[in-house]
Amino acid sequence: MDQRVSFITLAVADLDQTRAFYLDGLGWEPELFVPGEVLMIRVGERLILSLWDERGFEAEVGPIRRGDGVVPVTLAHNVATEAEVDAVLELAATLGADPVARGERRDWGGYTGYFADPDGFRWEIAVNPDEIGQSVLP
Repeated sequence: MDQRVSFITLAVADLDQTRAFYLDGLGWEPELFVPGEVLMIRVGERLILSLWDERGFEAEVGPIRRGDGVVPVTLAHNVATEAEVDAVLELAATLGADPVARGERRDWGGYTGYFADPDGFRWEIAVNPDEIGQSVLP
């Protein structure tokens, strides 16, 4: 098996709200949109973010665990400067995203902050000065 990820699939409660947030708000372009079913967005050369209506997700994958707390996953969007981190966090907040954590310098040398999308998925917006962090920048 090749060492790679092709799709990241997230189940969403309201696909129209999710579409408005990512496409209309963040300005991302859809790769595929099937109303009421799925929104797919190319987020890397060979990587698709698949936002799937939770009813279809549950029908194929199984029941979604529900309850208090945060989904134990984060998605990261790395940028080159601290100002870019702050700008993305501000944009997300203007779109109604929950501003989970403002940008701050971390003990490991980076600068990161978090917002939650309409379904509560946490996005880390980050500057990572190390080699691995720089390797993911365009």
